[in-house]
Amino acid sequence: MNPEPRAKRTPLSKDRVLQAAVTLADDVGISQLSMRRLGDALGVKAMSLYKHVADKDDILDGIVDIVTGEMALPTVGSDWRLSMRRRALSAHEVLLRHPWATMLLVSRTNVGPSMLRYVEATVGCLRAAGFSYALADRAWNALDSYVYGFTLQRIKSPFDPEKHSDVAESYLHMIPVAQFPHMHGMARNLIDGHHDGRQTLEFGLDLLLDGLEALRDA
Repeated sequence: MNPEPRAKRTPLSKDRVLQAAVTLADDVGISQLSMRRLGDALGVKAMSLYKHVADKDDILDGIVDIVTGEMALPTVGSDWRLSMRRRALSAHEVLLRHPWATMLLVSRTNVGPSMLRYVEATVGCLRAAGFSYALADRAWNALDSYVYGFTLQRIKSPFDPEKHSDVAESYLHMIPVAQFPHMHGMARNLIDGHHDGRQTLEFGLDLLLDGLEALRDA
C-alpha cells in the first residue's frame, strides 16, 4: 500500500511572516510579540524567520505598514473635506482593530510602501484643493495628531464609554458643589441623562476641518 502523501506546508515568505505577526500582536499585544512566539505560530524554529526578516525592528516596520494599508486613501481631485473625513474615520476604525499600532505609528520612522502611498494621496488631495505645501503639511499632521490621540484615549480609557453616567454618580461625592460647582454641575448633567458624556471623533474632526477650510480660503 502506498503511503499517503504529506500535506504540503505553505512556504515561508516575508509577507506570511508579517501577516502572522499582525495576528499575533492582535491576540497577545505588541509587548508579547517575539521571534520565538512568532516562530511557534508559524510552526517553525525562530531562526528560520531570519531568512525573511532582518530582525524584530524589520517586523515592526512591516506590520505597521500592513495596518496603514488598511486605511482609506484620499482621492486626489475629490471633495477634500469628505476625503479627509473619510480618511480620519477609517484610520480610527483600523487602529481600534489593531490597538497596538497607534504607538508604532507615532514612535517610529514609517516609510514603507503603504505609508508612502498614504501620505502621497493625502498631500495630493490637499494640494488639488488649493492648499499650499506648507499648509497641507500642517493640515494632515494636525488631523493625524487628533485621530491618534483620540484613538489612544479610547483604547486606554479606564471607563466603559457606555457607562459614563454610572461613573459620574460614583464620583459625585468627591466633587462637592460648594468647592467644584462646574464639575459637580457637569456630573449631575450626566447623571440626569441630559448628555451621555461620550466623546465622538466627528465633533473635533469637523472643528478641525472648518478651521483648515478657513485657513485655505484666507
